[in-house]
Amino acid sequence: MRKNVWLICLGLVCCNLISAQWSPAGNKIKTSWGEKLDPKNVLPEYPRPIMERPEWKNLNGSWNYAITKKGAPVPNVYQGEILVPFAVESSLSGVGKTVGEQQELWYQRTFEIPASWRGRQVLLHFGGVDWQTDVWVNDVKVGRHTGGFAPFSFDITPALNKGANRLVVKVWDPTDRGEQPRGKQVEKPNAIWYTPVTGIWQTVWLEPVGAVHIAQLKTTPDIDKRTVKVDVATNGPSTDKVEVRVLDGNKTVAAGASLGGLPVELSMPENVKLWSPESPSLYDIEVTLYKDGKVADKVKSYTAFRKFSVCKDKSGFTRLQLNNKDYFQFGPLDQGWWPDGLYTAPTDEALVYDLKKIKDFGYNMVRKHIKVEPARWYTHCDRLGLIVWQDMPSGGPSPQWQMREYFNGTEVVRSAVSEANYRKEWKEIMDCLYSYPSIGVWVPFNEAWGQFKTVEIAAWTKEYDPTRLVNPASGGNHYVCGDMLDLHHYPEPNLYLYDPVRPTVLGEYGGIGLALKGHLWLPDKNWGYVQYNTPEEVTKEYRNYANRLLELIKKGFSAAVYTQITDVEGEVNGLITYDRKVIKVNEAIVRSINRKICNALNE
Repeated sequence: MRKNVWLICLGLVCCNLISAQWSPAGNKIKTSWGEKLDPKNVLPEYPRPIMERPEWKNLNGSWNYAITKKGAPVPNVYQGEILVPFAVESSLSGVGKTVGEQQELWYQRTFEIPASWRGRQVLLHFGGVDWQTDVWVNDVKVGRHTGGFAPFSFDITPALNKGANRLVVKVWDPTDRGEQPRGKQVEKPNAIWYTPVTGIWQTVWLEPVGAVHIAQLKTTPDIDKRTVKVDVATNGPSTDKVEVRVLDGNKTVAAGASLGGLPVELSMPENVKLWSPESPSLYDIEVTLYKDGKVADKVKSYTAFRKFSVCKDKSGFTRLQLNNKDYFQFGPLDQGWWPDGLYTAPTDEALVYDLKKIKDFGYNMVRKHIKVEPARWYTHCDRLGLIVWQDMPSGGPSPQWQMREYFNGTEVVRSAVSEANYRKEWKEIMDCLYSYPSIGVWVPFNEAWGQFKTVEIAAWTKEYDPTRLVNPASGGNHYVCGDMLDLHHYPEPNLYLYDPVRPTVLGEYGGIGLALKGHLWLPDKNWGYVQYNTPEEVTKEYRNYANRLLELIKKGFSAAVYTQITDVEGEVNGLITYDRKVIKVNEAIVRSINRKICNALNE
């Protein structure tokens, strides 16, 4: 990149910031939060509560953007402004354009480093960018990342100048024409497949750290031993000591230290508080890193004491357990899409709204379907008390799907590139989410979409994280592996297979549709697995299915997932409209029967 090009770009930034006026793109429905969005204060909350430092700088807001042919050089002229971190296809980006596999999306802005950060290293963080990301700071390429669902960062210190610094980001995303995990994005949206999401879709931020600093925390509670193990990964250089304190409010309840990079293992008091959806007790953690006898870094985190396991009950059924007790897990499918922000909730208040409504409806679990959320979403689950079933976003071709029998489904043979993309991103997702207490189940595959080497992938997932349960293929081709057998059946619940060794769960059912005029993404072609005309009819059918589920719990079901919490694009089978403005059922009735289901194994 030539210096004269940068002068042009800098001039464009100043001109655009003065003259341009952001407004949402398109005429699709919007949430109330999107309608009131302040473009000068976009998602201002600290983006990573599981490992928090006091100093940081938010880079969300107005950036320049351009869309060019794939392989073209950095643009001389940018086409306008985009509101980061909303994907370019979204309304809230202010752009509303598609990109596709033959083009690339460019971002450009300037930033300054606070004077108080001088002498420290500066990390540039991206919460999520879909899919291949190249980054330059002051003409210096600082790194590349592939993957649309895991956070990443670069140390940009060597590239920084005093005063203004120029940041350029290039993104290429082939959507469903590539060999990468992509979730439900397709070039031509229809039915259960949705609008593409290209580029930055989570917060971009800067953070100052010392030359020696904490890179990652891995927190592992054990309720049987009453211990918590804290693995502290650093950025490389050796350290003297790591100190860890566990706090209950302002009171220190456990403390310890380790040398030479070893984990810190702490014993908790006998009256340790257990986490559950009914009582989501959290403990704060402080981690201090020493180098040459001096404090090199300090971060705040938190943990919770809970255990996810399986066990035979007195009737001989294998049940899911929470904290060594039979516990029926029941919650909605949550796809995490927004009519105005697509992958990105307009505000943190919007992000937590769906979760609060899930609790209001009386559920104790949520299945995060074919998507990974920003870090704050998982912290909200931790605080509210919702068990999370975390899907791996799908990708790759689908094999023969035989969901009603064992062993007869044909697994897909992926290319080496596709398999490598899957394995890399699944590991990154598990790494970044490991310490969130609410995550109870990993789901590598859904409905045979891209399902390959199921036994091997399930075994690797369990080996990599033995503290959680593995649902090997939710509603997919069934093999005797992982921790449960997961059936899908629409619309009513149905127990058509049973596993005497593993818990049998109903990973999807329901899909009761209601199209409400004025709250629809599409003017027509809206659908549900069954459709009704009034909230009263939907509530009545929901209750019918729930009563059927209660009977099947007695016959072996150990968990269930209702489709779904909100409408998504042309799907109108949510309990809430896509714009989150109307609850489509009688909330009190739904809550009452949901609580009965959640307590079915405790009566």
